[in-house]
Amino acid sequence: MRKNQTSCNFKTGFPPIESPDAQILVLGSMPGEMSLQMQQYYAHSANLFWKIMSNALKIDVNSDYLSRASALKAAHVALWDVLKHCEREGSLDSSIKKHSEQTNDIVGFLASHLLIRRICFNGQKAFAVFKKHILKFHPELQENCELVLLPSTSPANASIVYDYKCKIWSAKVWNAFAVSEN
Repeated sequence: MRKNQTSCNFKTGFPPIESPDAQILVLGSMPGEMSLQMQQYYAHSANLFWKIMSNALKIDVNSDYLSRASALKAAHVALWDVLKHCEREGSLDSSIKKHSEQTNDIVGFLASHLLIRRICFNGQKAFAVFKKHILKFHPELQENCELVLLPSTSPANASIVYDYKCKIWSAKVWNAFAVSEN
């Protein structure tokens, strides 16, 4: 860590939830405070990610984290964040200091997961950071993968109702996989 990165606002994300046969990659921006505290993706009880995933995959939304992660892997969905490190006070994406954004090795990840043909972004910030730091330097990713912007599952995105989010996510992530299997 560099000298100017010792701030308590400096955040570090998690490794991906992945399997070698993943076909879809879902990318968030950076885990929120509750997620970082619990060391689990989408740990805030008001975040709709696991509820939508549980509904689509017909598993118990209250199952433990490892079971939910296993269900993602079984559905051939990998989960990660665009950012590896950043400086941010609180959980809001809008609080991320642009100068501090450091991305995960998404290009390397895709090179070792050759079945992934769709990258889904959990909200605008994840997509914007991906375009700025990754796609700008690797435009071939747009030719090799379908890039899909999804409504954020964050409680900060409360203006979009659950039913609509669930419909879009199910169609673009889990139903998309079911269609590609046939």
